[in-house]
Amino acid sequence: MDMADRRTLLKLTGGAGVLALSGCLSTTDDGNESGDDGSGDDGSGDDGSGDGSSGDDDSGDDSTDAYEIGMVDSLTGSLSAFGERNQRGVELALQRVNEVGINDRDLELIVEDSESENQGGIAAAQKLVNQDGVPFLIGAVGSGVSLAIYESVVQDTDVVQLSQNSTGLNLTNFPGLLRMSPSGRTQSLALANLIDDDGYDEVAITYVNNDYGQSLTDAFVEAWDGDIAYNNPHDQEQQSYSGVISEMNESGADAWLFVTYQAEFATMVNEAFSAGYEAQFYGADSVSGDNVLENTPEGSMDGMKIVVPSAPVEEENYQTFASDFEAEYGQQPTSWSAYAYDCVMNAALAIQAADEFTGAALQETVRRVSGPEGEEATTFEAASQILADGGGPDDVDYQGVSGPIDFNEDGDPVGFLQILEVQDHDYEGVGFIEG
Repeated sequence: MDMADRRTLLKLTGGAGVLALSGCLSTTDDGNESGDDGSGDDGSGDDGSGDGSSGDDDSGDDSTDAYEIGMVDSLTGSLSAFGERNQRGVELALQRVNEVGINDRDLELIVEDSESENQGGIAAAQKLVNQDGVPFLIGAVGSGVSLAIYESVVQDTDVVQLSQNSTGLNLTNFPGLLRMSPSGRTQSLALANLIDDDGYDEVAITYVNNDYGQSLTDAFVEAWDGDIAYNNPHDQEQQSYSGVISEMNESGADAWLFVTYQAEFATMVNEAFSAGYEAQFYGADSVSGDNVLENTPEGSMDGMKIVVPSAPVEEENYQTFASDFEAEYGQQPTSWSAYAYDCVMNAALAIQAADEFTGAALQETVRRVSGPEGEEATTFEAASQILADGGGPDDVDYQGVSGPIDFNEDGDPVGFLQILEVQDHDYEGVGFIEG
């Protein structure tokens, strides 16, 4: 997929990829990165009345047309590494959904690029909601971007918004904004306990100057019983962070906590390593990734510990997902891929269980198709069959590859966390925490 193209329609049907560029829905081309959502029809067994709108009925659509939903993802910008992982997870989910189909209908996902910025996310969401008329919106990467989309575009509409990769604590204050990844509060508590258990009573913190960085850091400070020797923000996409690193070193703290993104953290690691500074590094979820390993010297992070959202890797459905992912892409998935995969599954089941393909109807089903009251199902095929056999949204409990998806009243799910340690310039799992 051309990552520079901000308007990409992605469709997978029975495993075959078809890609149409720049909103030209009838123009196809080959695509190697697809993002499309499982389609759905209503659970009543009717031929469906969905038309891709967010509430207005365009009666010209044929009942066999695909459902269209939207996704705002980071295809470019500082969070694009997460966006790439999302698209791979989405592609696999769409294959599974459209292999089964819902009343012989597919689902198409229109993907727009947030460019990893709030304004880019707002523009992308406005296009999807106002022009394309999608009733369901997956998005976005970055808590600030997700909140900006919700407050500027989605709030006070019937459109369902489900974020794939937002852990900022402030999202809890917006119960209409759902998210698949758990709140960062559990990360902050886990980091405070981890650093304390390692024997440190003083910490220096730097965090990215946005909602994600501020909220996780505030929660850490609230949970931390020791001293805070340094606690200051930094801006994204700076050429150098030598001033920040120097001040952390001068603070005298032996434990340094980084709440930032991969590109910014890699720059900091290089500058700390070049300066010969020695400290025990800790990090929140978004400092880890291949981009960091590839752009930092071996030995520059050994011993660092990072707390990340995690999937329940011992469960059979996750292992099947991971095996399929590795066969397709030659690498293991991350938890971010799993969250994106489950966003597609949740959307598809919500559509199938709804009486009609509108935002108002999907609001009634999106939380319930993965709620704990129903019969557990670990695949789309099994969950879809429950609905096809006459079950309603409360009769199915989809168990995601990222874990149980039981949204609470604030729109937050139960989450799993994993502790990673950098060993020989690679990430090794050393423990799990259930949030």
